[in-house]
Amino acid sequence: MTPTNKLKIFNDPIYGFITIPNSLIYDLIQHPFFQRLRRISQMGLSYLVYPGAHHTRFHHALGCMHIMQKAIQTLRFKGVIISDEEENALNIAILLHDIGHGPFSHAMEHSIVEEVHHEEISLKFMHALNIEFEGKLDVAIQIFKGEYYRKFMLQLISSQLDMDRMDYLKRDSFYSGVAEGNINSDRLIQMMNVQDDVLVIEGKGIYSVEKFLVARRLMYWQAYLHKTSVVAELTLTKILKRAKELTQKGVNLNCSESLSFFLKNKITMISFDENVLKIFALLDDYDVLGAIKSWQFHSDFVLSSLCNMIINRDLLKIIMSEEKIDALKLEEYKSKLLTSYPITEKEVSYFVFKGKLKNQAYNKESEPISILKKDGTIESLVDSSDQLQVKALSKAVTKYYMCFPKVLLDT
Repeated sequence: MTPTNKLKIFNDPIYGFITIPNSLIYDLIQHPFFQRLRRISQMGLSYLVYPGAHHTRFHHALGCMHIMQKAIQTLRFKGVIISDEEENALNIAILLHDIGHGPFSHAMEHSIVEEVHHEEISLKFMHALNIEFEGKLDVAIQIFKGEYYRKFMLQLISSQLDMDRMDYLKRDSFYSGVAEGNINSDRLIQMMNVQDDVLVIEGKGIYSVEKFLVARRLMYWQAYLHKTSVVAELTLTKILKRAKELTQKGVNLNCSESLSFFLKNKITMISFDENVLKIFALLDDYDVLGAIKSWQFHSDFVLSSLCNMIINRDLLKIIMSEEKIDALKLEEYKSKLLTSYPITEKEVSYFVFKGKLKNQAYNKESEPISILKKDGTIESLVDSSDQLQVKALSKAVTKYYMCFPKVLLDT
C-alpha cells in the first residue's frame, strides 16, 4: 500500500502557497469535522450584496494557520523562545478556532441553537478530536481556553489584534471587493514582539495598527453590517424560528435529518452531548438552503413568504437611523400589514420589527493593544497614538433599524 504524502500545499489567492507543517495537522484538516468547513460560508448571505463573497470558513482557517506560522517565525527571530510543542499547539488552536461555526452561524445562534455559542461548540469539537488523536491536542486546548501559563499565546489566538482578525479582514476584503478593508498583515506581524509575557507591537508599527482598526470599522459598516446583509440574516433568523415553531406544533417540514433534529429539540449546553455534536457536524449551508428552497412552496404563509424573499432576493425594506425607531410608526406598519397579509397579530412580528446594531472597532476597556516604546516600556494604543482617530474608533457607534415589507410603501 502506497503511503499518503501528508506534506501538502494549498494555493491561496491571498498569501500564495500555504504549507501543512506536519502529518498531525494534515490528519486534522482531513477529518470530516474540519472538511465540513468547506460547506460553511465565511460571510453568510453577504453574497447577496457582494457576489464574490462565496469563500468558506475552510479558506479562513487555513489562512489563519499560515499567518500564525509567520508570527511564530518572527517572534523566534526576535529571541522569543517557542518550543516545537508550543508551535504545533498554536497552529492547531488557530486552525480549529472556528470549527464550531454552524451554517449561517449567527442566524442559527439566534434561532435554533439559541443557548450555545460557536466558541463553546469549537471547544467540544477539540475535545472530541483530542480523544481520537490520543491527547495530542492537550496544549492547544489549554491555549484556546486561556489556561496555558504563557499569556501571549492566547493573544495570538484571541485578542484585539489576533491572527483571526488579520485573516478575515484581508480575506473578506479580497472576496467582497471592499478595498477599504484590506490590511498589511505582513507589516503587522513583522512588528510583533513579546515583553513581560504580553504580545506587543513595536512603536514603529503603530500606524499599521491604526490602519488595521480603520479597516475593521469600515468593513463592518460596508460589509458585515451592510443593510442588505443585515436584513438577509434577520430574515433567515425569522425563517428558522418559524420552522422551529411549526415543527414543535407537529407540522412536518421537508428538510435533512440533522436540521430536523435541531428544529424538534431545544438544545442547551447541558444537552449538547457527544451525540448532539455528531449530528451538528452533519449540518452545513446546503441543509439550510435546501430546506429554504423546499419551504418556499409550503402552505404556511409566513414560512413560504420569508423563504421566497431569500431565494429571489426580494427582501424586506430596511431603514437605518442614528435615532431610535418611532414605536408609533412601527405599530402603524403592523396594523397596515394585518389588512394586507393573511396573518395573525402574533405573526406580524415576522415581517415588521426593529432592532439595533453596534460597531466598535477598538474596545479600550477590554485587553488593550500594547505598544512597545523605544525605551522598553509598554503603553496602551490609545495613550501611545498621536491620532485622535484611535480615540474616536474606541467609541461604540449604535444604529437603529426597522424592517417591513415593501408593499407598505404603496399603502
